[in-house]
Amino acid sequence: MYKSDLEKQIEQGYAEEREGCHAPFEASDNSDGLDVSCAGNGAVAAPGEAAEAGCASGAKWLECPVPSGAKPWDASGYLTDKEALRLLADRDSGVRPELSRRGYRFVKRAFDLVASGAAVALLLIPGAALCAVICAKSPGAGPLYSQWRIGRVRADGTYRPFRMWKFRSMVPNADEMLADLQGSNEADGPLFKIKEDPRVVPGVGAFIRKHSIDELPQLLNVLAGQMSLIGPRPGLPREVVQYDERAKRRLAVKPGCGGAWQVSGRSDIGFEQMVDLDLDYMHSRGIAKDLDLVVRTLGAMRSGKGAS
Repeated sequence: MYKSDLEKQIEQGYAEEREGCHAPFEASDNSDGLDVSCAGNGAVAAPGEAAEAGCASGAKWLECPVPSGAKPWDASGYLTDKEALRLLADRDSGVRPELSRRGYRFVKRAFDLVASGAAVALLLIPGAALCAVICAKSPGAGPLYSQWRIGRVRADGTYRPFRMWKFRSMVPNADEMLADLQGSNEADGPLFKIKEDPRVVPGVGAFIRKHSIDELPQLLNVLAGQMSLIGPRPGLPREVVQYDERAKRRLAVKPGCGGAWQVSGRSDIGFEQMVDLDLDYMHSRGIAKDLDLVVRTLGAMRSGKGAS
């Protein structure tokens, strides 16, 4: 189901005329490592294809036609997150943000700020010690790293990418290894999970992943307003580009550090069940439910059950 949805988007991208192009990402995204030069209709031009496409020097992507033979993925058939971001850029998701219940959202945001601010202050010294251990176990790589994730959609329904922070638990070239590991994927739907992931740094990496300690820097995303303490987990761009209409409904609310999926088995449950849990949370969310999920998320972190 998910692959066919992706194929439809790609086929549509190639079939559209140039006047159907959308606007590119803003220039600020380029500073985060995105190569936003020269492709068209949501497809990705491989390096060196800009000249073949007839693009002027410095032209932004989606302003140029798709070069002959260009593919929106790499040669292995694996769609990277940067390529998925280009497919999602300025496209209407068909979902609108859930902005009702202002009183609840105000209290939730106030709690997010107070709780995450206190947690950051409390964890500052232990976090610095963990950074030192990570640097020792993974020389040449910083202790923190970020991933592109998709947050709550904008008011016009377009996708909202943001950088989500983590403690490093994998080898520095983990993202480059991902394409070669697709055949070992144990998850269903658009997710990727391996119980014995060879990219995880032995010892400290496995420990902080088991107890979700690697997720603690996301408290900074909470302070920035990109995430909440409780909500659906934010999907990677390569996952979101494969969502069906039902799964896209998760994008109507702000994503969370913890939530129903984390306290219900984490990697032990499938993608469809995760969607069910998130949609149920969205339907019944409230202050009491959020507080209950905060407590249960802390319990799940302590036990490490369902971690991959």
